[in-house]
Amino acid sequence: MAQHDTHPQSQSQSSDARCCGVVQEATSKSLDRRNKRREKPQPWIVLKMTIGFALGIIAYASYVYIGRFCVPMLKSKGGSLGGRQVGVPFLVIFCILLIMMLWAYALVVLTSPGYARDYVERSPPPQVALRPVPRWWDSSSDLEGGQYEYTSNSTHANGGAQTNGSSTLQSLPVPHEKPIQQQQQDDNSGVADAIRPVQVARAHAETDDNGALPPSSDDGARGLPMMFTRKLPMTPIMRPEYRYCNKDGFVKPLRAHHCRACGTCILKYDHHCPWIGQCVGARNHKFFVNFLQWAGVFCMWTFATLVAGVVQESRNGNLDPQYIVIIALAGLFILFTVSLLFTHVRLILLNQSTVESLNMQRMKEREKSVLARHYAWYQFGAKRQLRKQWDREWGDIDTEANLWWLGNTRENWVSVMGHNVWQWFLPIGSSPSDGRHWLPNPRFDSEGKPRPRSLWPVALQ
Repeated sequence: MAQHDTHPQSQSQSSDARCCGVVQEATSKSLDRRNKRREKPQPWIVLKMTIGFALGIIAYASYVYIGRFCVPMLKSKGGSLGGRQVGVPFLVIFCILLIMMLWAYALVVLTSPGYARDYVERSPPPQVALRPVPRWWDSSSDLEGGQYEYTSNSTHANGGAQTNGSSTLQSLPVPHEKPIQQQQQDDNSGVADAIRPVQVARAHAETDDNGALPPSSDDGARGLPMMFTRKLPMTPIMRPEYRYCNKDGFVKPLRAHHCRACGTCILKYDHHCPWIGQCVGARNHKFFVNFLQWAGVFCMWTFATLVAGVVQESRNGNLDPQYIVIIALAGLFILFTVSLLFTHVRLILLNQSTVESLNMQRMKEREKSVLARHYAWYQFGAKRQLRKQWDREWGDIDTEANLWWLGNTRENWVSVMGHNVWQWFLPIGSSPSDGRHWLPNPRFDSEGKPRPRSLWPVALQ
């Protein structure tokens, strides 16, 4: 009887196993198909479709503004915002802004961002290092673990690797330790893996010949403050094996990245913009900024003057609903273009691309999480002092710890927007850089790894 009971049970288990295997196989095939679709570049019509949509919006806005807003003023019709003396300046200013915006838009659409395949020959993969090679140097995997490590007080006391301001660090208040249960429930609990606990740090401290810890290693037990030092990613991003693109089959120039939408590597890849139907890169970044400048002014002028027209016509009870549509569109694009303009101005002043800026931002967020775990929310002074100590040791993240920082914001700006002031505002000229050769920050070593301030050139320390 027991055998009869066991046989159906074994059949049920084998059936469940086959079912699970079928589900796993189907899931694996689905993921493979999705990955293959994602690796394929988008069709040309899909890439350029948004350009037609953008031109359609501009054409419709021009029709409403000129035909339904300015023409009635030129004809001195009743109920309009003003007469000919108002309509003529409004029309002239609108047309000038429209021409400048379309000029800049045409250049950013027609100018290639710079394709690495046009300058680099295909080659076999270089000798791969033993450690895994990330897809690009600023991958989030570069920031996982070891971002901040414990530094024993004895190290600073003995002068092993002293930094300026070590006395300031020793005077910091003891970090606020959260209860164990609260740490387990903390949303940022994963950050704790990047911190070496006091016990672990003691275990790795220097020992004498008998394996005993030196007396100075008991600082933590005596209540002295823990100290953590910033540890920047040490990926040698300038080495060929870290820049090889398996999809294109060549070593990418510095700052180049592969765009999935375009299906190729872009020189100084910033981002893929659907509104221009291609990427923003080394060759058209300047024109992209020029377009944002003129598009922002165009939208603000259209928004402000049409709002005045709506106020005037609402008093006469003869409101054109198409004014409301254009006002809404203009307001939306004001928020979009102005915010994007300020973002890119900041990136240019720091000599960072959007991809590189995301890496810096992840480091800052990790830093905030570390400070939040080890200091109470009200210990602002202690957090500020520790950040200053980190900056004295490794440099500011956005500037001195930026591989492409040229020394000052003007040099960074000129490297993209050109030397002539007129080029900063008009869609003329081109960027001085060819997109292939970049001058690295001398604070980094020859492989692109950051160095502590003590190893910087003397003039920069």
